[in-house]
Amino acid sequence: MNHKVLIFSAPSGAGKSTIVSYLLKRFPQLEFSISATSRAPRGEEINGKEYYFLSKDEFMQKVKENAFFEWEEVYSGSYYGTLQSELERIWEKGNTVVFDIDVNGGLNIKRKLGSRACSIFIMPPSIEELRKRLTLRNTDTPEAIEKRIAKAEQEIACHDKFDIVIVNDDLETACKQAEQVVRNFISRAE
Repeated sequence: MNHKVLIFSAPSGAGKSTIVSYLLKRFPQLEFSISATSRAPRGEEINGKEYYFLSKDEFMQKVKENAFFEWEEVYSGSYYGTLQSELERIWEKGNTVVFDIDVNGGLNIKRKLGSRACSIFIMPPSIEELRKRLTLRNTDTPEAIEKRIAKAEQEIACHDKFDIVIVNDDLETACKQAEQVVRNFISRAE
């Protein structure tokens, strides 16, 4: 039975979601793990598609019930986690779970699953470029962007704890590198 996972982590704005979308289109055996969060939906986000949106109370109730494979408070008052049922749902189909997850969550999953997980860190070319991308995204206030930049600097310091680091200087090149990593990992015997 295939119980593999691919973990993609990066500072906000490094391009990991774009790279993950690219890979999901190319590998039918990959399936995105939808995380649960206590934060409110942003923009066009839909419950059950980008995230399972829970109230803080609902989230903490699931923590008490041990329903999470992993969870954490990513930003003050904002909780994120992976429901055990989400992994089981994907593995039952024989698919490989794909995580698009923050750095701490990614490292926690890698620690729990060891060689069944391949952890990939998407590195921005620079902090200046990251700030530019976050500003162009136009989803956060200047204060929120500065909070994300401060967090990004801490996250980048952890890049060496990941199996693979891909610098997203050129998106097409980064996507091709990620595709090769995925091909090698899913073809490897468990």
